[in-house]
Amino acid sequence: MKTINTLSRAVRYGSVLMIAGIGFAAGTVQAQDKGTVELAYVEWASEVASTNVVRAVLEQMGYEVDMSSLSAAAMWQAVAYGDADAMVAAWLPTTHENYYEQTKEQVVDLGTNLEGTKLGLVVPAYTDITSIDQLDDKANAINGEIVGIDPGAGLMGLTEDVIEEYGLDDIQLQSGSGATMTAALQAAINNQEDIVVTGWTPHWMFARWDLKYLEDPKNVYGGAEEIHTIVRQGLKEDMPEVHALLDNFSWTPEQMGEVMLMNQEEGSDPYENAKQWVEENPDIVSEWMGK
Repeated sequence: MKTINTLSRAVRYGSVLMIAGIGFAAGTVQAQDKGTVELAYVEWASEVASTNVVRAVLEQMGYEVDMSSLSAAAMWQAVAYGDADAMVAAWLPTTHENYYEQTKEQVVDLGTNLEGTKLGLVVPAYTDITSIDQLDDKANAINGEIVGIDPGAGLMGLTEDVIEEYGLDDIQLQSGSGATMTAALQAAINNQEDIVVTGWTPHWMFARWDLKYLEDPKNVYGGAEEIHTIVRQGLKEDMPEVHALLDNFSWTPEQMGEVMLMNQEEGSDPYENAKQWVEENPDIVSEWMGK
């Protein structure tokens, strides 16, 4: 069983965590026959769904699982340094490109676990803005801002590039979190106001509201992306069964969307929802487990 040295972890990449303004929640390693698996993730609706589902399956297999919510930079560092065993939240080739380039010699990419993703600027469908290059002229209508998510996210870096490439001199990018972004979006829609937010697919907000992506004629956000599973070096030798599951883990945006919508119900628990989804989809889970 891999043991966790919390102090050395904090020393090793504490600077990253301090900059990101977050902490790495170290779980208590309990004595288990099969050991403890450490999963890192970013607090995005999609990654909360996928990581909890993987956790539920691993626990079904007899493993103890600890999950740690991190900034994107810290998540990659955690896997690279071996402080986390894996993540199923790597957006490639664009969003997390810089993080991958910095750590690719220290991690193992198991490939795609979800295809059909998209990044960009999102507005309510009723908004008459259709393209990013119209935003500067519409600055007053959107309060001179784009409502973003956590500042360490690759999507935020790309949006800063968008502001520069399109010369959006009258637009500011406001950081926050996935939750504050969707709250602002809901408030604007309730009042039939214009708003621009950083968005991505898959996300539950597209099922709840009528939204559209703004056209990106300069293609700054790039084309469709994929979500990859990244593991630490040595995991295959240390925990071959875990490695095999993670290597097999793959699902569709529609399947992920089922879990994300469950998570948006008032008072719901993402972990309990994941366990329910796993119980209700035994054929899919059996394929992941190689049965």
